[in-house]
Amino acid sequence: MTTAPALRRCQGYPAPVEDIDREILRLLLADGRMSYTDLGRATGLSTSAVHQRVRRLEQRGVIKGYTVVVDFEAIGLPLAAFVSVTPLDPAAPDDLPTRLADLPEIEACHSVAGSENYILKVRVATPGALEGLLARIRGVASVSTRTTIVLSTPYEARSLPTGSSQA
Repeated sequence: MTTAPALRRCQGYPAPVEDIDREILRLLLADGRMSYTDLGRATGLSTSAVHQRVRRLEQRGVIKGYTVVVDFEAIGLPLAAFVSVTPLDPAAPDDLPTRLADLPEIEACHSVAGSENYILKVRVATPGALEGLLARIRGVASVSTRTTIVLSTPYEARSLPTGSSQA
């Protein structure tokens, strides 16, 4: 009889993440610069065991990279918005991410189900800059847009949900 984790792996599901690895991920999400020594103290593992686990998480692609959290207001980009985009011609090739890749104001591009094809997260300095960006998006990608301006962000990039690693 095949076990559930083995069945998930053979059906194309990734190998489950162990609870201790989830704890390491939670700690790194809170502080990506946390040392292996501090991670070991927090998890009860040795420094070398934590290092080995982090390296395996990197190799498996669970940890895709490390980043910094920026105060966008401090660097002159206080206005965030979500821009929903729909192609003007539904028969056109679905190459929107490629067409928009060179627009640095686009922070994220999400393919979505629903009436729109993609939702973009953008950051700009002013409403006028947003208006100009929307015109460039429409021109480059031949899409219609619907924009929602962010008033505030009570939280973002939350930690991992607390749950078992098993489905």
